[in-house]
Amino acid sequence: MSRLFIRGAASTIAIFVLGACSSSDWQVRALPSDIAIEAALDSEPDLNLLHAIELQELPLVRIPEAVRPCCAFGNAQKVTVGPIPVPFFRYANTLAVDKVGPHAYEAGTFSYQKDAPDGSRGTENNGQMYTLQGGFIDLAHVRDTADNAIALFYRIYPKLGQQQSITLPDEIGPRTIELSEFDIAQLSPRQRWETAGAIAVRLAYFMAEAHEVAQWHGYRSWAPWSETVSAYSPEDLYSNMLGAKIALALINNNLAMNKELYNQHMTQWLAATLNWLEPVSIKQTNALFDVIDGHWWDSQQPLPSKFMLLKRHYKLGDQQSPFLVPKSLAEPHAKWSEVEELFASEHQAHNLSLSRTVHGIDIDKVAQQKLIVADKFKHSFEHIPAKLWQDGFTQADFYQISQYNQVQDEIELRQHLQLDDANEAAVPMEPK
Repeated sequence: MSRLFIRGAASTIAIFVLGACSSSDWQVRALPSDIAIEAALDSEPDLNLLHAIELQELPLVRIPEAVRPCCAFGNAQKVTVGPIPVPFFRYANTLAVDKVGPHAYEAGTFSYQKDAPDGSRGTENNGQMYTLQGGFIDLAHVRDTADNAIALFYRIYPKLGQQQSITLPDEIGPRTIELSEFDIAQLSPRQRWETAGAIAVRLAYFMAEAHEVAQWHGYRSWAPWSETVSAYSPEDLYSNMLGAKIALALINNNLAMNKELYNQHMTQWLAATLNWLEPVSIKQTNALFDVIDGHWWDSQQPLPSKFMLLKRHYKLGDQQSPFLVPKSLAEPHAKWSEVEELFASEHQAHNLSLSRTVHGIDIDKVAQQKLIVADKFKHSFEHIPAKLWQDGFTQADFYQISQYNQVQDEIELRQHLQLDDANEAAVPMEPK
């Protein structure tokens, strides 16, 4: 859960206009090498050699900056702006799988895209849904990581094996991806393509992990709105890794050579993937959010209160398991009749992972995301040993940092619950 989008009606028109034109079209042309031409003209073409192509470096696929507003974990939350509650408003963010709209690269806050060459136009319609094998899925996270993977791939592949620095948008300070020189002479043309793809999606996923850390430490995509409620939300990283896995499939199937091709195939792959994970109805998703109210989230806490979110996922890393709602919470709940059929048989969580090695290359040894903490965020790191972050840190440090953040959250949550108990005790009893 990240980049919560709660704006006043006055900004909606501006967002519509800016989001609709947030990125220009991009096309990447594959130029055949002499090796590829020779293979193509051979009586028995070597299909591997047909991949000996060169990509034109321009126009460059830019790294997305207009991030998608994501969805708060929970259902129909109350909302405050500053100290003022917004009356008669609930933040609804669940949807059914058949309402998922067409993908738009770097959609930002708005998109209007065709779902197929002869299809109708529509918005992405992002939100959350529950799936029997993947738990809660946040579609904004899926899409953002996929987009970042595509952008990184078209920077990495043309210079594969060369030293390179890629500048990323700032969050809690400057961010770069640093690629070291490594030998690719032993790789076939197809293996070079696959290697660049594997590096790109792994780095895109680590960009998502960095965002979780940044939100905890005070990063805001919209200055008036705290995003600490979003940090380490239980569905985030699984959703991000899902986007990385889909992007890798599109790259390796040559389905992302221009924006329109990518958008339309991302639309199809996303829908097919969600269906494979067995989505439930919107009514059942809402009922499951009710089931875990008071356990995983607190409907009595308004957004953006940090402890509206009670269950957080601090186990960062390249292996992610979804959180499935346990029957032990659902069966005694008043909404049991609405979700009983979901527990009629046992469903196995589908775990995801991203390989650290590809064709004998250790990705983490040749590709690192480097983050520097800007001065205005340094106070938020005071509970973490300075040696972990003061000179910058990489994805190798994310897990350790998250563990220190978990300890701090547990302290703050105890204080929060004690304060709530004290406030409740201080409320005078109604006279009988």
